[in-house]
Amino acid sequence: MTDESTKTKTTVVNSDDGGEMKLLELAAQDLPPHAIKDLIHHQVCVRCIFRLFNIHEGIYAMVSPTNLYSIIEKAADVEESVTKSSEETQDVKSLNSSQESKGKSNICSVCLGVLQFNYHDEKDMLVEKDHAEDFATAVVESVKGNCHEISGFTLEVSLPTLITENEHLIMSYMKNKYASEAWFQEKFSSEHISVKDALKLSMTLPLEKLLGVKSSVSDFRIRLTYEHVDATSAEKSTGKNQSNKRIKSGNGLVKCTNGTMQGGDASDSNSLLRKVGQPCHMTLVCSRAPIYIGGRYLKFSRNVSQTRWIIDDERKGEASVEELIGENVLPICNGDGYKFHAAGREDIDVRMLGSGRPFLIEVQNARHIPSEVSVKEMEKKINSLESNLVRVKHLKVLDNQVWSLMREGEAEKQKQYAALVWISRDIKDDDLLAVSSLKDLKVLQRTPVRVLHRRSPLDREKIIHWMKIEEIAGSSQYFLLHLCTQAGTYIKEFVHGDLGRTHPSIGSILGCRAEILQLDVTDVKMDILNE
Repeated sequence: MTDESTKTKTTVVNSDDGGEMKLLELAAQDLPPHAIKDLIHHQVCVRCIFRLFNIHEGIYAMVSPTNLYSIIEKAADVEESVTKSSEETQDVKSLNSSQESKGKSNICSVCLGVLQFNYHDEKDMLVEKDHAEDFATAVVESVKGNCHEISGFTLEVSLPTLITENEHLIMSYMKNKYASEAWFQEKFSSEHISVKDALKLSMTLPLEKLLGVKSSVSDFRIRLTYEHVDATSAEKSTGKNQSNKRIKSGNGLVKCTNGTMQGGDASDSNSLLRKVGQPCHMTLVCSRAPIYIGGRYLKFSRNVSQTRWIIDDERKGEASVEELIGENVLPICNGDGYKFHAAGREDIDVRMLGSGRPFLIEVQNARHIPSEVSVKEMEKKINSLESNLVRVKHLKVLDNQVWSLMREGEAEKQKQYAALVWISRDIKDDDLLAVSSLKDLKVLQRTPVRVLHRRSPLDREKIIHWMKIEEIAGSSQYFLLHLCTQAGTYIKEFVHGDLGRTHPSIGSILGCRAEILQLDVTDVKMDILNE
């Protein structure tokens, strides 16, 4: 952007001396009057006329329809050229200014009211705004009404395809009719700004001014979605296969969508565009990209699942880690909902001890980004729950790359366990040596019987990195088995063998029957979310 264009935009937003009017008047003086009249005859709004002639959007978006019409009328001598009938004069004058018309403004046949800032809201009420600042004010009221705290914003716009199609048709018409005239190549090129970009650029400065923050690549999005009843009906009635049908005309190939034009000569103005009587329906949605709050959790109960566990409308377990953490994080972030992600999972009857398991809470559309102090309060609140089922540590707000890193690191991570094991004979000194001497033992595990109903029947090779046996005083058949394994290893099956589906197993190594009585996870090693 040049210094001159920057100065122009600043003047438009802040000027009280009519500087924008003078700029427009100068620009309009160089436009071909007969082409302007032609576009107005086809119900193309003044803002679209300026846009198609590559006049900067920052100027005309801030000027009211009444003043815009006055400028274009003076430049094209509209009053003198459209006196054929009072009805035609009324049509032209009512095109862009409800103040100059006795009736309702005509809707632009190209932008369908988008750049006229006319639309139907979610309650199907007709809303008419004079210029970009008026419209921006309405948008900001919605943002503030949703109580979002923002440090920047991204403006997104979605438009019906009918706008693109109608613009293509009007461009083809103008080219067929005026391509031989000297002004056409200089002023009416195919590189003009689109309706979508014109709206976004027109709205950016007023929104920045009213919100007090800059537009940038931001996690907070303001999305304006426009839909038009006529366009939707045409798409439904014709189907996608007919939407890009083309026909030959006397002056070349003209794009045609069923319901938007009739076949015929592209220079025939009556066959070009279907006039629309109503503006688009506009839906405004403010949303923030998910934020992630992560840390490590410890689970002290053997009756708490990691996530909500409901079978046949009956809850399993007294609570879940997901709920105990998530429902204490969500209110502080004032979000719409949350998802729980963890680096693996333990069974409901397995405790998570030691350093804890890495986890993330993904909060949707958070209206408040917690500070370090708020996060510490979250951690304190969770850890002070009377149930004392779950604790968290090292809680912090994390960037969105952590989720990908957690998924990518799953295959490489290691887990350490402590298992209370019973064997069918007395333990011997040789058993301790036999177990501890095994390093990076490869184990082949067929999908366990207990999870066959929800997992594919596959053979999976896993690695037991190391093991050691800790004897229990006064007991000859019970011991604690400490082991470190590759992620995804079924520990219970590694102990008892799962009817031969896991091999080798502790039972096969010791040559006796083995059963696991209790199991705890004591460490989950990952490069991220470490202390």
